[in-house]
Amino acid sequence: MFLLPQTGAFSGFNLRYASRMQVQSLGTTDLQVTPMGLGLAALGRPGYINLGHGDDLAHEYDSDAMETHAHAVLDAAWVAGVRYFDAARSYGKAEAFLGAWLQSRGHEDALVGSKWGYTYTADWKIEAKAHEVKEHSLALLNRQVAESASLLQSHLKLYQIHSATLESGVLNNKDVLLRLAELKEMDWCIGLSVSGPQQADVICRALEIQMGGKLLFDTCQATWNVLERSAGVALQEAHDLGMGIIVKEGLANGRLTDRNTVADFSKKRSLLEGLASKHEMSIDAIALAAVLHQPWAGTVLSGAAQSMHLLANLRALDVRLDRDDLEILRGFAESPEVYWKTRSALAWN
Repeated sequence: MFLLPQTGAFSGFNLRYASRMQVQSLGTTDLQVTPMGLGLAALGRPGYINLGHGDDLAHEYDSDAMETHAHAVLDAAWVAGVRYFDAARSYGKAEAFLGAWLQSRGHEDALVGSKWGYTYTADWKIEAKAHEVKEHSLALLNRQVAESASLLQSHLKLYQIHSATLESGVLNNKDVLLRLAELKEMDWCIGLSVSGPQQADVICRALEIQMGGKLLFDTCQATWNVLERSAGVALQEAHDLGMGIIVKEGLANGRLTDRNTVADFSKKRSLLEGLASKHEMSIDAIALAAVLHQPWAGTVLSGAAQSMHLLANLRALDVRLDRDDLEILRGFAESPEVYWKTRSALAWN
């Protein structure tokens, strides 16, 4: 049920995008990424907040079945030219699935970024009191960096703080920052991911942290989509200072797909459908094209958990939004407070 279709038409469609996936440097680092990457938040655990996540997995939550499914999506991504893959310790078995796939396929030029700072606590359940627990301590960094390195081996080149916030104090923790600097001296790139209504403030704080006269953080992974634009100015500043920018949640956990049938979204959905018809694309491709349009976007993650959804996302590479299109999409913006409150109310499924 999870095998990648092998029809000639599907294979040709997949290969078509490989030609558009030219690798490029991420910021001023030596990391070579493709314009779009694959995030594994929805592929490594049975429960997640993406709309329709359970349907994507066909409600098959056996670990072996999920690994087979994840490998099929990874295979589709690889044939389509994707070379950057993004995971985290808290994404269930995502690192294990990804590591096993890399070893079995022998893809030496795959690049992996992962994250530390959360521990997966759902015990392979859809509903749990806590799906992940945050801790930005030196002890957890040391434990999780060893775990990630063991599973991902030489492919792991980028290690990121998972959802750094001002409240967690991680950007003021000298012991953690010094340890990250040590990892950087070992030829790893060091980054941070940010979430929440204060994303921009956290990015600005990260830009103040230097080691040896240079920025400690090589990359920043942030949420930016047509609904949540608040980090845009800070991301441009970070990009201008040489930081590589990774964009996550470009589809707002499914809110910018045809799965969003909430009445309050109907007007925006109609506008998206109009743009999709104009460009002969799906609405998810339109939403991701808006992200790709940002001059600071180094690599944009698809969070797809189905091969066909991934390939639909990649069609964003063919979309050329004009000034009128961009003006329409600019009107989609929500306040950060509204956006993140809505996100926190999404059901794990």
